[in-house]
Amino acid sequence: MNSNIIRKRRTWAIHLTTLLPGVLLLGDWLSGNLSVNPIQEAIQRSGRIAITLLLVTLAIRPLAQWLKRNWLLNHRRTLGLYTFAYALLHATLFFGIDYALQAALILQEFAAKPYLWLGVGAFCILLPLAITSFRYWMRKLGKNWKRLHRLIYLAAVLAVLHYGLAVKGDFFALRGEILRPWLYGAGVAGLLGIRLFGYLRNQRKRFPRQPA
Repeated sequence: MNSNIIRKRRTWAIHLTTLLPGVLLLGDWLSGNLSVNPIQEAIQRSGRIAITLLLVTLAIRPLAQWLKRNWLLNHRRTLGLYTFAYALLHATLFFGIDYALQAALILQEFAAKPYLWLGVGAFCILLPLAITSFRYWMRKLGKNWKRLHRLIYLAAVLAVLHYGLAVKGDFFALRGEILRPWLYGAGVAGLLGIRLFGYLRNQRKRFPRQPA
C-alpha cells in the first residue's frame, strides 16, 4: 500500500481517537445523560481526558523506541495539541460556565482550594508548549525549544497532583476515590524514570569512565 495513504490513515485514526471522548461528552451533555450536576461532571471528565492524553503524549517516544516504530513520533505534536485543547475546555467550563467569570467567586474558590493553583500551573505550562509546537518556533528557539518542551513533565506532575487533591478522599493518606489519580501518578513516575534512565545512559556514552 502507498506510504502516503498509510500515513493519512494513521493521522485520521489519531484525530478520530482523540476527538471521540469530546464527542461522547458533548453527546451526554446534549442528551441529559450527565449526572445531577452536569457542569461538574463535564469539568471532571474533560480534565481526565486532558491528563490521559498528556500521559499518552509523554509515552510516545519510549513506545516508539521499544516497538521500533519511529512513525509514532510524527504524532506527538497532534496529541500535545489535543491535550491542550481538552485542558482549555476544562478551564473554560470551570471559569466560564461554572463560575461565569465572576472574579470574586473564583478568588474565593482559589483561597479555599489551593489545589486549583496546581491546575493553573499545569495549564500555564501547556499554553506556551502548544503555541511553540510548530516548526517555526523550533527553528526560532533552537536548543531552547527542547529545554522549554521538557517542562511537559512538570505539567504532568502538577496535573496529577491537582487531580489527586481534587477528588473526594485523601490522596496522600490513600483514602477515598484516589485509585485513578494514583494510577496517573504511577504512569508519570514511570515515564520520568524512563527519561532519567535514558539521560544517564547517554551521559555514560558521552563521558565513559576512565580506567584507574
